[in-house]
Amino acid sequence: MQLNSRDKGWCKALVGAAIVALALSLAGCGSSKQEGKATPDQAGQQASVSLNGAGASFPYPLYSKWIQEYKKLNPQVTIDYQSIGSSGGINNILQETVDFGASDAPMKDEQLAKAPKAIIHLPTVAGAVVITYNLEGIKSGLKLTPEVIADIFLGNIKKWNDTRITSLNPDLQLPDKEIVVAHRSDGSGTTNIFTDYLSKVSPTWKEKVGSGTSVQWPVGIGAKGNEGVAGTVKQTPGAIGYVELAYAVQNNLPYALIKNKAGKFVEPTLDTTTAAAAGAAANMPEDMRVSITDPQGDDAYPIAGYTYILVYKDQKDKLKGEALAKFLWWAIHDGQKYAKDLLYAPLPENVVKMAEAKIKQMNYQGTPFIK
Repeated sequence: MQLNSRDKGWCKALVGAAIVALALSLAGCGSSKQEGKATPDQAGQQASVSLNGAGASFPYPLYSKWIQEYKKLNPQVTIDYQSIGSSGGINNILQETVDFGASDAPMKDEQLAKAPKAIIHLPTVAGAVVITYNLEGIKSGLKLTPEVIADIFLGNIKKWNDTRITSLNPDLQLPDKEIVVAHRSDGSGTTNIFTDYLSKVSPTWKEKVGSGTSVQWPVGIGAKGNEGVAGTVKQTPGAIGYVELAYAVQNNLPYALIKNKAGKFVEPTLDTTTAAAAGAAANMPEDMRVSITDPQGDDAYPIAGYTYILVYKDQKDKLKGEALAKFLWWAIHDGQKYAKDLLYAPLPENVVKMAEAKIKQMNYQGTPFIK
């Protein structure tokens, strides 16, 4: 069939329009999503999105598991999380170089004031900070009181056979060996939890050292991350340090029983960490920034804390913001089932409800991602 010049012009226009439509489709246009998954675009593919986060090493084992499992359900969503310490997570979210930050230490008012927009604190799980040690032949059963822990980390107790330790542990053969204190060298939420506890139980510690993500340690050697402190303790006979429970278990390191506010020597376990979280749950503030160290309760482990994901309420990228909100919604619901196997305490029910309300505040230009 012969085409006149007018028909040829229409054909060229139609072909051109088809090519443009295909190119836009392949570039990922039409990326609206439904409940955690991207809607197939005109080419039959799903729009992809990459999220970047950084911060606390405390929850890194769990976040790695979450990212792995969420990828199976939502292959178009790629999430990268870097374990750089809580201070790094706070700094990165303030500088807007990540899509989400992570910290075991809630941001302070003065830090929040530096943010260009409102930041939401979203608790994800609770975890225990344990006192781990390296003593040949002693794999369990070491008991420590708050006063003794403070004096060890102040440098006032220098040897393992000091009478203040041996009197608590008459059944253990504690050696005549120097105590080597290991602590974090980087800004750390784990440090914040530990020093917050010491400041509550020791007036001397509160006056001389205080609490925070970074402090001036009176004694000891520094290491980066929970990974670094666990490695230092494992490699150093006579060492003592503080790490998140999962890191002690992963490295086959023992951990001490600690005397709590009720006067009971409590082992750090999932149940005793849950008891600590439950004790604070009833008084959770509206902004969800809370300390749960040294809680009431016979079974409560005294050195525990929530870990938080930090996000901007007003998201500047619609696709990323929607993907992030849906990942966080999954994390505080379906993701909680992975917490116990990695020795984290799932969120209490009332805390989940508060976290839901926070995620529903996340929006793009006033339109919430989850209603």
